[in-house]
This record gives sequence, structure tokens and C-alpha cells, in this order.
Amino acid sequence: MERPTEVRPQPVLVLIGPTGVGKTAISLEVAERLGNAERTGNDKAVGAEIISADSRAFFSGLEIVTDKPSAEARGRIPHHLLDIVTPFETYDAMTFRRDVARLVPAIAGRGRVPMLVGGGTLYVGAVLRGLFEGPSKDDALRARLAKEELGALRERLRTVDPAAARSIHTNDRLRITRALEVYELTGRPISSWHAEADPLPYAFHGVGLQREREDHRSAIATRVRSMIEAGLFDEIARLRSEGLAPQHQAYRTIGVPEGVDFLEGRATADETEQALVHRTWALARRQTAWFRRDEGVSWVNVTGRSPAEVAEEIVKAWRRFTEAIGG
Repeated sequence: MERPTEVRPQPVLVLIGPTGVGKTAISLEVAERLGNAERTGNDKAVGAEIISADSRAFFSGLEIVTDKPSAEARGRIPHHLLDIVTPFETYDAMTFRRDVARLVPAIAGRGRVPMLVGGGTLYVGAVLRGLFEGPSKDDALRARLAKEELGALRERLRTVDPAAARSIHTNDRLRITRALEVYELTGRPISSWHAEADPLPYAFHGVGLQREREDHRSAIATRVRSMIEAGLFDEIARLRSEGLAPQHQAYRTIGVPEGVDFLEGRATADETEQALVHRTWALARRQTAWFRRDEGVSWVNVTGRSPAEVAEEIVKAWRRFTEAIGG
């Protein structure tokens, strides 16, 4: 009697890291190096397709403020989950998880490596760690919580769910509210629900990118300066004229509130630039701390190295990984 064939989980390459670390350039090099076709001259084969896990690149129209991959980059390598909702809509982690579950087998079916790339911790976590869908929102409860000071909400969360309070940024009113909402509706801390969540059933190979502190901060400052020179304030003015307002999810993107302050005369151009560098650096530090809690990630220092050099190291490790699991 023949033994049933073992079904191996689909391998998925995950490239994560904080904002400004260089994920885009490196991911393009990795995707091309994973190609199986012979290369001649400057021709490069495509061996992977990129699934974006950038928490704001989902929104169309936010090109400069989210520093999306260029049209040239998207022409080189297929990208997914860019520009899939308008700036006036919402996109959540559960929807992202479902989209990834749909895209991974489709990409693998084309003979290419599914590669998840980004720094959106909530979205990456929904795939790698699992996600608690939770009860539907309670508008009356949220309206009541909205009337309370953020400090009071933080203190209450520390009391009922210390683990969630430690993992949620102190100024993230939306997630603090959601954690309190789940507690009041279910009688259990949201952190305990998350602990029971399951990752998607794939074989993940996680690679984290890091840069030395001063090099990273300098790269962020350079990127902010480039965004401003590329027309950041004009983009924000256009988005406002189209109706983007504080109640929209996309409005909370770093760069939008600061740009509005500049446009309305509450800050100078220099003050706005410094605020953007400061907020982006603070985000990078939070992202790094979050990713560091995942023991399944191998870290690669990119300081002083070209994207091609880093990509070659990642590809070699990926091939060892797939050989080890029989993929």
C-alpha cells in the first residue's frame, strides 16, 4: 500500500525592517537573483513577486509621502497590494491577511517565490504571528471612549491588559481604544486573544535588515529631504483639496499632519523637515523593537554594503532554507 504523499508548506521569503533601512532596493535585487533563467549581458530574470506590507502604500495617491517603489521598480518586478484603496477608505490587518493568503499560492503557481516586504508591524504580525479578528466595533462604546483623555485610556489599559499597553505606542489612540473595546466586549484582554491566534500555514524564512544607528538616522534625513524636494507639500495640498481629513486612516501617515501644519502656517519648512525626521526615526525605533521580538528572523547589517551584496547573502540563505525543508 502506497504511503500518502507528504504535503510540504509553501516557502515564503519575508524581508522586514524599519523604515529607511533600504528594503525596496534590496528586495528588487533579491527578486532578480532568484530567477532561474539564464542571464546574458544586463538581462535579469524575475524569480519573485513582491507583496507589499507597508502600512500606508495600500493607499493610492500617497506616492511621495509613502516613498513607494517607482514605476521603474514596479516594471522590473511585479508588486502586489500597492494602490488598492483610495485615501478615503480603510484597509485593515485582517483584510491584508486574507489578501496574502490569496496571493501566495497564485505567485507560487507561476513558479515564482512569494516575497513579503515591508515594515508595517501590524500587517506583518497578522501573517507571521496570527491575528485575532475580534468582535465588531461598538460605535456607542467608541463614542464614549473618544470623550476621555488619552492619558486616562492608557492608564486603564495598563490596568486591564499590561501586555497590550507595553506593545501599543502611547500615542496610538486608535489601537488603545480597540484594546479597551475588546476587553469590555469580551471580558478578556486583547493580548490573550492574540496569543491564541495562528500564523498563516506557510514556511516563512524571515530576514530583518538593520543599519548602524547614525547611518540609519542619516539615511532617514536624506530621504525626508528628497521627499520634500520631490514635491511632498504639493502632494499633501492636492490630497487635502480632494477631501483628505483627520478622520481618514491615510491622514495619519507620517508627513501628512506635518505637511498640513506647514501649509497652514503653523510651522516653517525647516521645522517641518525636522519634525518629519524625528517622527520617522521614532517609528523606525518602534518597528525595530517589535521585529526583534520575533526569534525566527535572521538579521543582516546593511551598513556600508550595496543592495546587490546584501541580496546575494539573502539569496544564499534562502536556498539553504528551501533545501532544508525540501522545497
